[in-house]
Amino acid sequence: MNEECGMAQSDAGLRPHSAFLIPHSALNKTLIVIAGPTASGKTAFSIELAKALNTVILSADSRQFYKEMSIGTAAPTEEELSQVKHYFVHHISIEDKYDVADYEHDVLQLLNELFKTHDTVIMTGGSGLFIDAVCNGIDAMPDVEPEIREKAQRLFDEGGLKALQDEVQRLDPEYFATVDQQNPRRLQRALEVCYQTGQPFSSFRSGNAVHRDFDIKKYALLWDRQALIERIDKRVDIMMEQGLLAEAKALYPKRHLNALNTVGYKELFAYFDGQCALEEAVEQIKIHTRQYAKRQMTWLRKDKSYTWITPDELCCDSPCRRHDLLFTPHDIVWGSQTRL
Repeated sequence: MNEECGMAQSDAGLRPHSAFLIPHSALNKTLIVIAGPTASGKTAFSIELAKALNTVILSADSRQFYKEMSIGTAAPTEEELSQVKHYFVHHISIEDKYDVADYEHDVLQLLNELFKTHDTVIMTGGSGLFIDAVCNGIDAMPDVEPEIREKAQRLFDEGGLKALQDEVQRLDPEYFATVDQQNPRRLQRALEVCYQTGQPFSSFRSGNAVHRDFDIKKYALLWDRQALIERIDKRVDIMMEQGLLAEAKALYPKRHLNALNTVGYKELFAYFDGQCALEEAVEQIKIHTRQYAKRQMTWLRKDKSYTWITPDELCCDSPCRRHDLLFTPHDIVWGSQTRL
């Protein structure tokens, strides 16, 4: 990257790589992964890319799965969903049990069908664990006895999220550094394995990828840190304008569900409980979202199979444009001024 060039502050006028164009004669089917931190423009970019390639999108955002959660998860709008066929958006309820193993199974089964009519399918989202499950498979984990599960659940019931975080950090600091620390189910699962085996959860993660019978191309969207912070803050403000407060209020009676222990909702639940002012709750959403984006970047940077792409490298008018990567046959805009 040309370091003399500043990062673009808007994602308008950006175009995807030539690497996204799969040769028509290719024998193999290809899954294109578009990853990146929250608010990096994955949804808008993927929609334009899908239209160019005449294909569909699989969501890999584990919170966008839930049909009751739209504004707070920045799920694709009805207008966006009408442009390109999406899968795994609002397909289950917050009441349903659905984990990464279910997702891996469902995606592989669906890809089997989609590849009969599409040479390329796009997967996009910020849930690294779910993307990795599809691309690399899931490591086999030891069975856990019911009383061990109860022990981990009891820790959460009595000490809350903080107790889970402290225990995982104590027993498995390596996993704690990369896990979504706001997700109690993932923390509980790690503790269950630690308690059952006496070994760190991370020791069971082999990192050996399984073979898939399709090609995988992985790209991650990269923004300048300050630009990303500004996008995050602006998106939270837009969410509040769109009715996030009312959405959270409607879900408040079910706040005990794991699906709702999510940035954007739990802070407003604290406001409803009288623990803080609304302005403080909104500021906490921004802070927690920035922290989540930082964890996403940590996860992505550990995976050397990603090709990082920046707004300036794709912008038609930028002196930083990488001509070797420009997707020239189509005039495709990456995102819009309203979708962050």
